[in-house]
Amino acid sequence: MVKIDEAVIAKLEKNGHKFEVLVDPNLAMDLKHGKEVNFEDLLADDKIFKDSKKGDEQSPEFLKEIFGADNINEITTKIILKGEIQLTTEQRKNFLEKKRAEIIYIISRDAINPQTKTPHPAQRIENAMEQAKIHVDPFKSSEEQVTIIVNAIKRILPISMEKIDFAVKIPAQYSGQASSIIHKFEIKKEQWLNDGSLAAEFKLPIGLKQDLINDLNSVTHGDLIVKIIE
Repeated sequence: MVKIDEAVIAKLEKNGHKFEVLVDPNLAMDLKHGKEVNFEDLLADDKIFKDSKKGDEQSPEFLKEIFGADNINEITTKIILKGEIQLTTEQRKNFLEKKRAEIIYIISRDAINPQTKTPHPAQRIENAMEQAKIHVDPFKSSEEQVTIIVNAIKRILPISMEKIDFAVKIPAQYSGQASSIIHKFEIKKEQWLNDGSLAAEFKLPIGLKQDLINDLNSVTHGDLIVKIIE
């Protein structure tokens, strides 16, 4: 359980009433972005307040009436997802820096220069975002913002978020390890053959092609068949 003096307020106004809960800021942001969290670590106090600073609580009966539930975890989830997390200036700055770094990583990983068919280095992406005066929202997931940001920086550098159809065939002795690698991606078709080998087709961000080939070569010692499906 997070300490009271390290917690922040997550609040929601509903039907003219205020609902507040004291939470760990990092875990609250994780929950807001769809990640699973341990509520014992998330909550500083297992109460829903009218005014947390005064210690005024909402009654269980009223919570049931408004939220249709009296479970603290369920109500906390609704408050965080639909309401506001009151971050300090320093916390907001840290979240922005972390979110910006995540977005740059995703774009440099998944996007390419369509003219050269090669990935853009992270520094080039960061420079383009600065030039385009991109605003990163700390409360939205990185994935939600990537497409908007890529469209915004297209006027500055040639960039495309392409995926390719990739096919592999892995010998039986390496198929288990290789399966865990390819399941990081969007599997279209997977077949375990009679000899124990694995044949699979999946969609792959084009910027990750060489990294994937390197990973599979490392596991199979180069004993595999790789094909890009046109």
